[in-house]
Amino acid sequence: MKVIVMGCGRIGSLVSMLLSDQGHDVTVIDHDNNATGRLGPNFKGRLVSGLGFDRVVLTEAGIENTDAFVAASSSDNANIVAARIARYIFHVPRVVARLYDPRRAEIYQRLGLTTVSSTNWGAERIFQALTHTDLDVGTTFGRGEVSIVHVETPPHLVRRNVMQLNVPGELIVVAVTRNDQAFIPTSGTDFREGDLIHLAVLSSAMNRLEEMLGMERR
Repeated sequence: MKVIVMGCGRIGSLVSMLLSDQGHDVTVIDHDNNATGRLGPNFKGRLVSGLGFDRVVLTEAGIENTDAFVAASSSDNANIVAARIARYIFHVPRVVARLYDPRRAEIYQRLGLTTVSSTNWGAERIFQALTHTDLDVGTTFGRGEVSIVHVETPPHLVRRNVMQLNVPGELIVVAVTRNDQAFIPTSGTDFREGDLIHLAVLSSAMNRLEEMLGMERR
């Protein structure tokens, strides 16, 4: 996959290196030539100096034949302008823009742009860590309305089945890891000692999950 990453800060450089290490053809755009030092000596991609919303620079970076565009600069405005140019002028199939201000996300989603807000994600993770300290909260979806929670089977649920933990519309067991192997359970699957349970949980149902797991309220 050919990918252009605009911005070589902490996020942009990390995304670029991850993609490059996986064998993707990566071109990085940044107006600061010194910023590209974050990529390290093993980076196999290409570097283009300039502004990521300049059409001449984008053309030099090969946007007319690229498969994906990532706007990851430190400016929300620059990211959105560049993302819209990539999406609507050059018709890049996959466009993702990083946003610092999560309040803007809904606006840009209506424009058909995929956005990622590290601010929103970070705040949600801190909130979950403070208010649900015994739960291992992993991936979140939307604005944090739904989370994936990982928890080891408590003693009182051993030999109980999945159906007894599922609550339609609030929480559902999506997978179980047993002896280092994950599988998707049925409603009749019994929990065993040492199982790691993975649940999709509505944020408003976190307290209910803690009660069902026999955890003390904070």
